[in-house]
Amino acid sequence: MPPKQGAARAKPARKRAPAVSTRSRSRAPARSAASRAAKESQRSLDVEVQAALKALERRATRSTLDGMARYGIFTNKAFGVSVGDVQRIAKPLGRSHDLAGALWETGWYEARLLAAFIDEPERVTPAQMDRWCRDFDNWGICDTVCFHLFDRTPHAWRKVAQWASRREEFAKRGSFALLACLALHDRNTADRPFLASLKLIEAAAGDERNFVKKGVNWALRAVGRRNGALNTAAVAVARRLAASPEAAPRWVGKDALRELTSAAVVRKLAAQRGRGAAGRSPAIA
Repeated sequence: MPPKQGAARAKPARKRAPAVSTRSRSRAPARSAASRAAKESQRSLDVEVQAALKALERRATRSTLDGMARYGIFTNKAFGVSVGDVQRIAKPLGRSHDLAGALWETGWYEARLLAAFIDEPERVTPAQMDRWCRDFDNWGICDTVCFHLFDRTPHAWRKVAQWASRREEFAKRGSFALLACLALHDRNTADRPFLASLKLIEAAAGDERNFVKKGVNWALRAVGRRNGALNTAAVAVARRLAASPEAAPRWVGKDALRELTSAAVVRKLAAQRGRGAAGRSPAIA
């Protein structure tokens, strides 16, 4: 029923302001403080990166840069700093995963070498290993990263298997350089993974690309020098490869065979067996 003429109109309800949570108010300053801390940390990291690049640039020489080309190290961004000088710069820096990642992203060859010396192996992830492996563009960076960093990570064996099937020359070399470094440095792993790796070596020996072929050869020699049992297995692989009608596997096999059956290696393995026997009790021997 319509309201009577002259009747007072009802006042519209007053809209309430939305309630502001005290929790939201308390979080805002915390987020702001975290953001400021992150920015300050990034500024500090940028300063460290620039200082490292300047230190590298100060040690650069034309003769070192020219020498890199003579040794087959080709890259688009290099200062020309010796590995020894890179290591001297790394020493006072200590270990820093964040700085290593930032140095790698600069793209400078020597900055990436420096990253390998200062990164923290326990903080290296499989994804990081894959990213860096994709950036390998010469044997120098590939071998240095594998020798000084990647072989100390808990993901090393997985990457040996994964990278062995990569198409890129230096990524595939990374598989066998990493395997060689594990054979040289890993004192805790038993023989079984190394024996299994001989199948990867034999399968890749037919790759005619220079740096893959040399990486495969390095891995075969390193595994075969590890102990007597692995030497026997590696020599068998080397003999099969040496008898191949194809040039690449034949070279890999013959070159490895010369070292693995040399008097020096035979003496070393005999001495190793002697030390092992001396350390065992008669009941176990």
